[in-house]
Amino acid sequence: MDIEDLEPRNTPTKPKDLSGWNIEDLEEYVEKMHAEIERAQAMIDSKRNVSSAADALFKR
Repeated sequence: MDIEDLEPRNTPTKPKDLSGWNIEDLEEYVEKMHAEIERAQAMIDSKRNVSSAADALFKR
């Protein structure tokens, strides 16, 4: 067993310090975060659809 196996896998990260960012960079950052949220939501929807299809298949 490696010592890495004992460490938590999802370690919390510190929020970025946005105080020094200019407005344009902040707007671009927000756009990127919205795109990432949409990508994550699409993956959630896809997984829910697969799960629902599997549930329907095995309930019959």
